[in-house]
Parts: sequence; structure tokens; C-alpha cells
Amino acid sequence: MALADVERRFYAAAGHLTVPVVFRADEMDAAIADAEAWGESFLSDLAPEQRRWYVDGGVKARTVLRKLDNPHAVRPAFRNLATDPRLVGLVEELIGPGVSVYFSQIFFKPPKGGGPKPMHQDNFYFGPADPEGLVTAWVALDTATVDNGCLHFGDGSHRRPLLAHVAPANEPYNLQVPHEIAADIEMTPAPVPKGGVSFHHGGTLHQSGVNRSTRWRRAVAFHYVGAGNAFTHPALPYDEAAIVRVS
Repeated sequence: MALADVERRFYAAAGHLTVPVVFRADEMDAAIADAEAWGESFLSDLAPEQRRWYVDGGVKARTVLRKLDNPHAVRPAFRNLATDPRLVGLVEELIGPGVSVYFSQIFFKPPKGGGPKPMHQDNFYFGPADPEGLVTAWVALDTATVDNGCLHFGDGSHRRPLLAHVAPANEPYNLQVPHEIAADIEMTPAPVPKGGVSFHHGGTLHQSGVNRSTRWRRAVAFHYVGAGNAFTHPALPYDEAAIVRVS
């Protein structure tokens, strides 16, 4: 699997790229089953002080997880996805050979209220030594559409300096571009079919909306860095024990 010249040029200009077919539907179903099993166990043991970070506040009828961290480090099913040659080969086309996964997240985005993620830039969170040497691979476990909360991107925003981020009161982890600035930035929706992957540069502005549909919008994001790169000045703490060299 390789990118076409037009795809590489689009990524360089826009700061993001959707590759619609990378994994099979049955592979995504297996990953979903593993995420659900892990999520049930995680939720049953979740301390009260952690609920604000992990539970989706947009769903009022039941308790549903918003996310899980570092599946590539603790779940073999997701380690297999993160190290799959089909995905790693595409990552290397974007940031060069020799890559590691530094951090990963499963996003659940449940139906009928799964909450939004405000506008932000990954490089602000991660603080990589080489801002050009980080790419996020967002794997669609379910088909992601505008209705169920797909990603939206600020085209070309990776070519400008990082914006200042702020956090709401009592949510120091939820760093985001201030609303008064975000409101004036044009964003482009990027639907992704089940098994497809949306790649974005660490400096690209992105956000996702509320899931107003009756369908799940589950995804896993693997944050890859190139050889010699590292999170040298992160805004939040990250577990270096979770770093996995994949090529």
C-alpha cells in the first residue's frame, strides 16, 4: 500500500489526508469487541475522581466511556493494528522511516449525545522536538460521518504557528483553542469509511462534533513520531513506558 503523488501533495498542503481503505471491516469489528471488553472492566474499576476525564458527559441516560488511553501498549489487538505494515508503511511515507507510537487513544463517541472534542492541535499537547515529525493516524472503527461526529480540519493550519490553548475550569486536561478564536476559523469535515484512516499533521487544527445519530462513531488514534523525535515539552504528562518502536 502506497500513497499516490496527488495524496502526498494534498497532505503537504492541507495538513491532513483520508485513505478510505486500509483495514477490513472484520478487523474493525474485532477491535471494537476488544475495546468494549476492556471498557467494561475499566469502567467497573474507575475511581470517582477520574470519571470527569473518562466518562462521556454528553450521554445522560447511561454511563458510557469517552476514551481509553494507550491501547497500543496494553491490548494486543490494538498493538497489532498500530504495527500493521499497511498502516506503518503509510505513516513512513509521511514522516520518514523508523517510527514509534508515543501515545494512543480509543474514542467511543456513543450515539445520541456522544460529546464533541473542541478545536486543538496535537503538537500543543505533545510538544515534540521536531514538529514536522509527528503524525496522527485516526483509524475509523465505525464509519465516521458529519452526523455522528467525524473530524473537521483547518486546511493548511499546520503551516502557521501553534495557537495558544486554554482549558475550561475544572478540566485542566481539555486544552483547546479559545472559543472566540475558533469561531472565526473555517473547518472542513473529513468523513472516513469503516476501516479507513485519517492522517493529520501535529500542527493541524482539528475538532469533532456531537454524535446526534443513532450510530456509534468509535475510532482509535495512534500518534507516531519519526526516528529521533520525542515529546520534549508536553503540555500534559505522558507515560514514556508506553512508547513502542514499530519500524
